[in-house]
Amino acid sequence: MRLLKIELKIKIPKNRVGALIGKSGSTRRKLERLTGAKIHVDSGTGEVTIVFEKPPEDPLMPHKLQSIIQAIGRGFAPDKALKLLDDDYVLEIVDLRDFVGSSKNALQRIRGRLIGEGGKARLYIERRTGTNISIYGHTAAIIGRYYDILPAKEAIIALASGSRHSTAYRRMERKIAEMREREALEQMMILREARASRKRKEESEAGECEE
Repeated sequence: MRLLKIELKIKIPKNRVGALIGKSGSTRRKLERLTGAKIHVDSGTGEVTIVFEKPPEDPLMPHKLQSIIQAIGRGFAPDKALKLLDDDYVLEIVDLRDFVGSSKNALQRIRGRLIGEGGKARLYIERRTGTNISIYGHTAAIIGRYYDILPAKEAIIALASGSRHSTAYRRMERKIAEMREREALEQMMILREARASRKRKEESEAGECEE
């Protein structure tokens, strides 16, 4: 039986190609070793081709690698992007042009608001939400767990929409509380289902013994 080859293409900014390849190709080789893929990079266009000669053991690996490369392209250091190999971590990208258009001056101003003086705003959001944030070009990219990304995104959208930092942080805190409550409820439901499943199994085994 012939195994199907998987091929994906993604484009990153040309000035991020060096970060993807790494010194003497070290980063690319590391990604290939960790994922089992071959990565071909066109330095002239920024086009990246990902090739899996056979389906990987982890069916999500092609998507994970695509997200890692996309994260590096949006300004993340490779070590931060590699967090996306974890099933619990995802990448979220907010296009700042949706809020201020394509004006370079407007984008520069909004990047400044998101980063804050001496990087304080970005660092505060990262620490409160447990995420990593990259402000690069026309995007704000977030790496983290799903329940952590949403509060960080809430703060970024608020700031990008013109809200004061204090207002954005309050919105973020409300979202943090909401996500913690949702996560706790989800964990409770999972635990309840596990207990019910175990009970059904025990009852079934007891019935078999009686026979």
